[in-house]
Amino acid sequence: MSSYETMAFHLETERLILRPWAESDAAEFRDLLAERGTGTRTVEQTRTAIAELLAATERTGIALLPVQRREEGDFIGYCGLIIGRTTLEEPEIAYELFRRAHGHGYATEAAGAVVDAAAATGRTRLWSTVGTWNTPSLRVLEKLGFERDRVSMEENGEVAWLTRTLP
Repeated sequence: MSSYETMAFHLETERLILRPWAESDAAEFRDLLAERGTGTRTVEQTRTAIAELLAATERTGIALLPVQRREEGDFIGYCGLIIGRTTLEEPEIAYELFRRAHGHGYATEAAGAVVDAAAATGRTRLWSTVGTWNTPSLRVLEKLGFERDRVSMEENGEVAWLTRTLP
């Protein structure tokens, strides 16, 4: 296990709640993943993915959390920390929101809460990897103080690697 504190699994901002996954999130999570245009999973496949996320959280002490709007109570996406292309010591911040939730500052708000939660674990650096074509996501990271480290070529195109030092 890691020498870092466990990440907080319930985060609240002015407009959002980030919380642990529930089986009841499966249908909406499936719909969010389908927006990528890479096919649609079954609800059962999505429940399995949620179980895998919960197991990873138990194993690592970091989490990818569902994001819901506080007032409306609706699931709009996810945000959190993953190992991804990096390490448990310097995890990657990840987020994805329904298109209908884009353009309202929700990604920046949720990711800001996750950055604070990461700092509270004692970590000193976070990473993010984003397709260089994804200008809105790159803007979110810039607002949060991430800086470009390098660009790599992967099977789906260029990927920007960004990093942020934590206080």
